Amino acid sequence: MNTHKKYNKLYTFVGVVSALVVFGAGIFVGTIIEVRKSVLDGDGEVQISKVLDLYSKTRSDEVSFNQFWNIWDKIKTKHVSNKEISDVDLFYGAMEGLVKGLDDPYSVYFPPKEAQEFAKDLAGEFEGIGAEIGIRDERLTVIAPLPESPAEKSGLKTGDKILAIDGEDTFGITVESAVQKIRGKRGTTVTLTMSSNGLNTARDVDITRDTINVPTVRLETVGDNIAHLRVSYFNGETGKEFDKAVKEIIKQNPKGIILDMRSNPGGFLDTSIDVASEWIKEGVIVSEKFTNGKVQHHDTTGLHRLAGYKTIVLVDGGTASGSEIVAGALQDYEQATLVGQKTYGKGSVQDFEPFSDGSALKLTIAKWFTPKDRGIDGEGIAPDIELEEQFSVNEDLPEGDENRITDLGLEKALELLNTK
Repeated sequence: MNTHKKYNKLYTFVGVVSALVVFGAGIFVGTIIEVRKSVLDGDGEVQISKVLDLYSKTRSDEVSFNQFWNIWDKIKTKHVSNKEISDVDLFYGAMEGLVKGLDDPYSVYFPPKEAQEFAKDLAGEFEGIGAEIGIRDERLTVIAPLPESPAEKSGLKTGDKILAIDGEDTFGITVESAVQKIRGKRGTTVTLTMSSNGLNTARDVDITRDTINVPTVRLETVGDNIAHLRVSYFNGETGKEFDKAVKEIIKQNPKGIILDMRSNPGGFLDTSIDVASEWIKEGVIVSEKFTNGKVQHHDTTGLHRLAGYKTIVLVDGGTASGSEIVAGALQDYEQATLVGQKTYGKGSVQDFEPFSDGSALKLTIAKWFTPKDRGIDGEGIAPDIELEEQFSVNEDLPEGDENRITDLGLEKALELLNTK
């Protein structure tokens, strides 16, 4: 008798940062650029003092920046250090602390080195273990391992907790700090202390880093002429990859399409809108609501080349941010049936602004809403058809047997398309 074990497995990838949506810079950030330039181009202490005096007079009656300078002076005159204390390093540290004061895991100040690595991630170029990580229940957590990545090959799964990195406890760590510790040059090794869902035991996992360079869009034919379209992330390469896949689908003329966005952590806002627009002829794809009450509607942008095709969208707990924009729009316009599990629930928009010195600010500036004005931040999107599990394992078959793992989500999608 065959014994089947059911479990959840998240499919795809992101580099090494939490799920996000990024788009162009705003006026506020532009103002900060000018302040940063004056700080770094002039005499450090004098220029910074002028900036902070300005803020103390015009921005807040609750704090005095005299304390800031008091601490600054104590650090410069009393701290025991093996190296010279750099004004620029102190300034970068102050900026990081300023943003951390928001208590927003998606808002981050990046010093130049970290900003450069983050930009590479957005462009789809990086070296590391190939896993998306985030903070859940105050613990560093695996959101989505990349297929065939070092992370997946080492046995990391969605929901696993990372208790330590190279022996250093991760409690209270930020995602960005964890990223810097986990990523590294190809061929080097990082040791993660892991705890799996439902288990109290911890284990050390040695992972050899590698170059992470895989397509964000994959197309294959499954079943009776069904197009299985996997979109793993919305980065700088996704647009042209998706366009190529759409052209192949039109040439194939399938009975239906399975848009697989399981474990897709998001990416560029514009790319998400373009993807959703391939199914939706006209109307709003997503709306942003800002602190000042302004609402910005983003309409369809594409050629709606896939409108009219029967479509199933596969989602799970790793479907986040930009992929939720696509899923929410297709669901609201009834262009697709969502199958799987409730999505992650990342309904905020981050502005990413690089500065002249190489540093950058990623700041949450808006909440986004679906065409029917649904806010999903912290809530997620419920699928039309819910699955308890995404995969099942036949324990009687050996590791490596192609029939050992059954993709329950894919099977359900094929069933629905064949009976529609």
